[in-house]
Amino acid sequence: MTVEAPVPGNLVAGLRSFAGDHGGATAVIEYIGRRGARIVLVGEDGVWADQFAPATDIAREACAKAGVAVENGWERELMDHMRPSNDLWRTMARRPLSK
Repeated sequence: MTVEAPVPGNLVAGLRSFAGDHGGATAVIEYIGRRGARIVLVGEDGVWADQFAPATDIAREACAKAGVAVENGWERELMDHMRPSNDLWRTMARRPLSK
């Protein structure tokens, strides 16, 4: 007998809120090991953000409940649609490159 972990309500609310604020959203779910899954959201306006879930199946269920479409991977069209914020560019500029 397996018991499925419940989907956190604040995760669904956060996904729904992001999608509502940005004219809809598309998600890509990335497995990050024991920590669970990262949900990268790309809004219709090009703004992006991320949320974390305890597991990939919970992330997929949360996206379904929030009405957010999930892509199977990083397609070129989705990546071209992303627009990094000025704050992100500034933080990336301060990071030293790894050798």
